[in-house]
Amino acid sequence: MRVHRLERLQRIDQPLPVVFDFFAQAQNLERITPPWLRFELLAPGPVEMAEGTLIDYRLRLHGVPVHWTSRIEEWTAGHSFVDRQLRGPYRLWQHRHTFLADAAGTIVGDEIDYALPLGPLGDVAHRLFVGRDLGRIFAYRQRAVSRLLAA
Repeated sequence: MRVHRLERLQRIDQPLPVVFDFFAQAQNLERITPPWLRFELLAPGPVEMAEGTLIDYRLRLHGVPVHWTSRIEEWTAGHSFVDRQLRGPYRLWQHRHTFLADAAGTIVGDEIDYALPLGPLGDVAHRLFVGRDLGRIFAYRQRAVSRLLAA
């Protein structure tokens, strides 16, 4: 299994508690996910984020409906959390979110380790579109977060 890593850093001109609280609300995933993915959180109400929390959602990848379930594996309130895909399109998806206060705001970090299914076919898919798609998704996400948390 070939594991890929995607890393992003973003500075937000808001204090750490405000930024962490935004990311700690699962419903905000809908607000920062590109519309072309047709992302929909399946929980009927607010999701209480903590270690062990399960989050179910559906989306469309290149028009194909996908049901995705993630579990919060680690939760350090105000500092970091890790979600891991239990069900979804990847063989491995582990996303570490980090938050660090700086002089005038917060540095948000994303570290995603992921692997595709299907061995060599997954490697080809990664080269042809998956790597590029993830880059576009996280670029959109950064723009949306900046807009939504603008000072």
